[in-house]
Amino acid sequence: MIVEATDKMALASGMKSIGARIALAVNRVFRRKGPVLDGRFHSVVLATPRQFRNALRYVLLNDRKHRRQRGDQLERSNTPDSASSGRYFAGWKERIKAIPKTEVARPRSWLLATGWLRGGGPISLSEVPG
Repeated sequence: MIVEATDKMALASGMKSIGARIALAVNRVFRRKGPVLDGRFHSVVLATPRQFRNALRYVLLNDRKHRRQRGDQLERSNTPDSASSGRYFAGWKERIKAIPKTEVARPRSWLLATGWLRGGGPISLSEVPG
C-alpha cells in the first residue's frame, strides 16, 4: 500500500483507521478477535522519482514477483495484479481495458502524480518487481 500524508500525525491517524477497518473485516471473515496488522507495518519515506516508481511497481505487480519466486512461468501479461488497484492506474506502458469510475484516491504530491515517471517512465505489465 502506498499512503500519502501531510505529516506524521496524519499518517498515524490514517494508518490507525485503515488497521481498524481491515481488522474488522478479517476478524469477521475468520471469526476471530484481536489485531491483524500488529507488527506488520513499516514506514518508508519515498523521496525520489525512482523510489516512487519502484514502490508503484512493487504494489501493482506484486503477484508477478511471487510467481517468479515459486518458479512459475511468467507469460507476457496484459493485466495488472488482480489484488491491487492497478486496473485504475493510468501509468501503464501498455493499454489496458477501460475501467469505470473508481474510489481510488488521486495522488496529491507531484512525485506520486507524475514525478515518478522521471524514475524510468511508464510501467510495463511484464515487469517483475525486485
